[in-house]
Amino acid sequence: MIAGSTVLLLLDLIGTFAFALNGALTALRATRLDIVGVVTLGMITALGGGTIRDVLLDSLPPATFLDWRYLVVAATGGAIAFFLGRHLDRLNGPINVLDAVGLALFAVTGAGKAVQLGFGPAQSVIVGAITAVGGGTIRDVLIGRVPSVLSSGLYAIPALMGATAAVVAGVFGADGLTVSVGAAVLCFVVRMAGVRYDLNAPFPPAAPDPGPGDAG
Repeated sequence: MIAGSTVLLLLDLIGTFAFALNGALTALRATRLDIVGVVTLGMITALGGGTIRDVLLDSLPPATFLDWRYLVVAATGGAIAFFLGRHLDRLNGPINVLDAVGLALFAVTGAGKAVQLGFGPAQSVIVGAITAVGGGTIRDVLIGRVPSVLSSGLYAIPALMGATAAVVAGVFGADGLTVSVGAAVLCFVVRMAGVRYDLNAPFPPAAPDPGPGDAG
């Protein structure tokens, strides 16, 4: 087991809050929405990955609908972003940091829940990654842009790294808060390094421009 249920719940709620802020700030930056739209987008960002996780794990109903704290934390994060987001001089930095925090925490908690329910290491890593990128993917689709997981090589990769670190540590008998936080920090650092230095996985080579004889 990667960590106790209390530790996983705490990390899950922190990740929920971070993603709610991220989703709402993204809405403020990219779209013109009223308070209902901003808070809703924040909640979808925060709760989407966890809901997908619980459906995949057949842990139904999803935790979102069983524990009122998820809804309250997500709504609070969205509301804070709505009222305070416009006062931030530059939104790119806070958005990227909050996104990396949510990505890291959800990767670890998603993998941890899968392990707790008896899933194998490979399946647990995949579930952790899906938990991490699911809410952000839904967010990006709703605001009409290519999801980050499909356009940034250092988005899904850090999530996979964090989930793998947590699962591997659990396989060797290391669990608890230190391991979970350490795995989350690994994911966060890799993601932020990608943002800072504009690192990506390889893209396909660009098609050559057609020559004069190739046109038409």
